[in-house]
Amino acid sequence: MSLYHLQKLLYQLNRDPELQQRFLEDKEAVLEKYKLDEEELAAVKKPDIGLLYILGVNGQILMHYAAMCGYAWPEYIQAMRDALEEHGNVRAGLYVTTDGKGAI
Repeated sequence: MSLYHLQKLLYQLNRDPELQQRFLEDKEAVLEKYKLDEEELAAVKKPDIGLLYILGVNGQILMHYAAMCGYAWPEYIQAMRDALEEHGNVRAGLYVTTDGKGAI
């Protein structure tokens, strides 16, 4: 897993409208510049906000990416709750858990 590169990508997408536009036009071209594993790539492309949370993406970064992808706040929160049920504990990062409940 390459959490640093995943968060860097999402952070840059959140901050750079030009990069956002390029991403919307050709995700593959943008994603090839980041060292992401297959699970991370799939989660970003879909977008699977819940899985990105489980992978350890910081909530401040993730909520802006979710908004960019059209998630309303309640959908964003529910995506994380659903992911805990589907995938188990948060695996890395600030919100790593061992109790199966997550940080939300």
